[in-house]
Amino acid sequence: MLTIDHKLLGIQEGDQVLDVGCGEGRHSWGMYNQIDCLIYALDIEEENLKKTWYTFYLMDEQEKRNGKWSAIRGDALNLPFKDASFDKIVCSEVLEHLKDDGRGMREMVRVLKDNGILAVSVPTYLTETIYWKISKDYCNSPGGHVRKYRARELINLLRQNNLRIYAIRHKHGLHSIYWLLRCLFGLKKEKAPIPFLYYKFLVWDMKANYKLFRLVEGILNVLFPKSVVIYTCKGGLPKRQGQE
Repeated sequence: MLTIDHKLLGIQEGDQVLDVGCGEGRHSWGMYNQIDCLIYALDIEEENLKKTWYTFYLMDEQEKRNGKWSAIRGDALNLPFKDASFDKIVCSEVLEHLKDDGRGMREMVRVLKDNGILAVSVPTYLTETIYWKISKDYCNSPGGHVRKYRARELINLLRQNNLRIYAIRHKHGLHSIYWLLRCLFGLKKEKAPIPFLYYKFLVWDMKANYKLFRLVEGILNVLFPKSVVIYTCKGGLPKRQGQE
């Protein structure tokens, strides 16, 4: 399940791409699988990086890839890279975890090249508000979310750092229902029957990709999206992506 669209991000062959807070690497290996670019997957959790590294390793072994990737342990608030190092940066579902999101944003802009592109996603304010009210565990779990973003707040944070917005998307309406069920039936009860069955449906749906459910998800992406994704450029707007 990818939140950020690499086509809207405009990744090209030879680009250096940073995935900040890569988690288990879903965006990193998703981009690596599509385009011949150099991927840097960064996360602060060692266990996440082991899974990311292993997935990259398997891809190289099975598909005879060229190994243009690196899994790095690092802090989003103090990125271990020189200024203007990257053509594209992905930051998916990370800012809501950071104690100092302003510093995290400044660090990403620092390592982004002039005219480089940064895509950021966060949970929507509506879903977060509902989940926080239903489940104390949702917002109090270690490593959990420390803030909620209204769309305007995130847009202001991006513009304050001289980033120009060229696209906004809403994603994962079907997954909003899953997390609603998890909160209702108990976040720690991962095997509760109804949320578990719905999870099985989501796994099946990602493989089957039926048009009916794409239509349903399109409607939910308007009414009850899980995430908002904002695509920005450092400097002038990229011609191929169009205007804001």
